[in-house]
Amino acid sequence: MARIPLKGGAYTARSVIANCQRSVNLYGEPNPEDAPCPFTYYPTPGLRLLANAPTPAAGRGLYRASNGALYAVVGANVYFVDPSYNWTKLGTLTTSTGQTSMADNQSTAVLVDGSAKGYTIQLASNAWAAISSSAFYGADRVAFQDTFFVFNKPSTGQFYVSGSNATTFDPLYFATKIGASDRLATLAVVHRELWLLGDAESSEIWINSGATTFPFELMNGAFVQHGCGAKYSVAQMGDAIFWLGVDKQGGNVVLKGQGYQAERISTHAIETALSSYSTTSDAIGYTYQQEGHQFYVLTFPTADKTWCFDLITGQWHERVWLDTNGAEHRHRGVSAAYCYGSNIVQDWETGALYAFDLNTYTDNGTNIIRRRGFPHMGSNGNRVFYRQFIADMEVGRAVGAMTQISYTLATEGGALIGTETGAILLAAEGASAQPPALSLRYSDTRGAMWSDPITDDLGASGDFLKSIQFQRLGMARDRVFELFWSGDVKTALNGAFIETTVAKS
Repeated sequence: MARIPLKGGAYTARSVIANCQRSVNLYGEPNPEDAPCPFTYYPTPGLRLLANAPTPAAGRGLYRASNGALYAVVGANVYFVDPSYNWTKLGTLTTSTGQTSMADNQSTAVLVDGSAKGYTIQLASNAWAAISSSAFYGADRVAFQDTFFVFNKPSTGQFYVSGSNATTFDPLYFATKIGASDRLATLAVVHRELWLLGDAESSEIWINSGATTFPFELMNGAFVQHGCGAKYSVAQMGDAIFWLGVDKQGGNVVLKGQGYQAERISTHAIETALSSYSTTSDAIGYTYQQEGHQFYVLTFPTADKTWCFDLITGQWHERVWLDTNGAEHRHRGVSAAYCYGSNIVQDWETGALYAFDLNTYTDNGTNIIRRRGFPHMGSNGNRVFYRQFIADMEVGRAVGAMTQISYTLATEGGALIGTETGAILLAAEGASAQPPALSLRYSDTRGAMWSDPITDDLGASGDFLKSIQFQRLGMARDRVFELFWSGDVKTALNGAFIETTVAKS
């Protein structure tokens, strides 16, 4: 039998005859050279509830301060969240939607929400106050560098800074992005350097020169010919930043900024998906690290989609949440912070806090769909008989009781294409325990249409030698397989073994 390894991430090309591999709620991890396959694909973390918000509303941001304290914005309310996940309300904003931004100087945190208002929190006492200076103009983003708070001035090309180690403002402490005529979309501090991202065509880098008239000046020769197409898409990890790019030639390209250069990290398949969305300017990005993997998560609220890039492998995958009808939606997380020893993520709809937990296999009790497509298979246009398909997976970890439901399938463009039954398993009170189902479907039309799914199971608890086999799968000149499953169960996927016979004519 031939081993069919999996080597790449999600890649559904503009034409499915090239590639139609979805990778949903699965991420790849490279194996040592002596391993049986180059990559193993693991389930993305589930959501383990830490605390519900006192007044559920839109999750608008999480921030871990330099003293280790956690702050959360839910609707119009700003909270301090202690290590036991008790909430203390600190203040109220004039806005109730849209992302917020925070930064601190070890004694005072500053919060902005895209309005003309700004607020301070004293870290020692959690005392809350509004900024009253006439030289404060509001901001979408605040950053901290070399004792200064740095703000964009909304709808202009300007940025401005606070006094050193202060939240006072001098009306002359401002400057303008000058390299091109586009306005300033947002900013970020990376490697003690200030990145100013334009809203149409360019970005530039400034440094703290220590000048008395204004502390920042443009770094000579550091200019990026890409702007930012979604101001909340910007996220930082280590000495790099990530954002949804735009320039004079086009947009909807995901970029990584590092070393005064912008590198394209999106694939043609990702860009094809983004081009089908009616709105991408509302994209929201955040980063987190877990077990050595570094993830940039990019959510598109209007399109109801979430994509995730693994910096370590360079692979993309989808993050999907299922509603009670089994329909796919964007992931629940909208912002994240590593705090109190956990990767904490905030719910975009309710503001609830969850732990990203690799040992939790549901989204706060809701089943998680896992889906993985295989590359096109064939033999130089000859007919191939598929005798047997064996999924190479970790099995025998089933726990709990399960029941089957149906769920809706959708294309990348959002059009409904039918339903499937038999792969989704939900915890059901009073049901008899049974191993979670694993389903296989295949396409003999090069990915245009799919067979009805056929189902085996992931093995009863302790059945570690369970062989997941699908027999007598017919004939095709070009075939694409896809596995999918769900259930509160630990598993992992290496690929598959396939037994075939090539027809003589």
